[in-house]
Amino acid sequence: MRILVVEDEPELNRQLKEALEQAGYAVDVALDGEEGHFLGDTEPYDAVILDLGLPQKDGVTVLKEWRAAGRNMPVLILTARDRWSDKVAGFDAGADDYVAKPFHMAELLARLRALLRRASGHASSEISCGPLVLDTAGAQVLKDGIPLKLTPMEYRLLAYMMHHQGEVISRTRLTEHLYDQDFDRDSNTIEVMIGRVRKKIGKEMLQTVRGLGYRLSPPSGD
Repeated sequence: MRILVVEDEPELNRQLKEALEQAGYAVDVALDGEEGHFLGDTEPYDAVILDLGLPQKDGVTVLKEWRAAGRNMPVLILTARDRWSDKVAGFDAGADDYVAKPFHMAELLARLRALLRRASGHASSEISCGPLVLDTAGAQVLKDGIPLKLTPMEYRLLAYMMHHQGEVISRTRLTEHLYDQDFDRDSNTIEVMIGRVRKKIGKEMLQTVRGLGYRLSPPSGD
């Protein structure tokens, strides 16, 4: 899953990026509204964390322009605790949730997980697919109740596919949602990771749809 952080305070920006990466996300960052707007308008993010008090272009304007352009990714806004009017303006502009500063990182991560689940049609913090269970809070995947040993990138790939199980996902889409913008993207890496994950979960669950991509689905009979 790929997240955009738009926050002009450098230290908080760094802390958010670090916490999100530790939680298993690919993360891009912007320090002002202009850059944030450009990234959100041109890159396919699974969710955005957006500060409202940004230089060059404020967060409400950025969000309104994204929504007017049909960009429908979930957006979690950051607001000052005593500015209830900012929260109202954010929701009216198209925000999905908010966190008031100062905040606990654990709360922000929990709200982000909830947004990502709802966006892909899941309500529970645990997402099941046959014998697999994605524990979004613990950032792990279990098979028959036993945690799988996954590299960070293997976890990111499998978590994305479990959020979108049953869909045929192209190699391009996987590349766009698994890597940040600075990563040296090599499409062959996706094939290698698919092969490794397939060995760990069972080849019958992760199918190649010739010419289209890959699909994760429960074993037949489940």
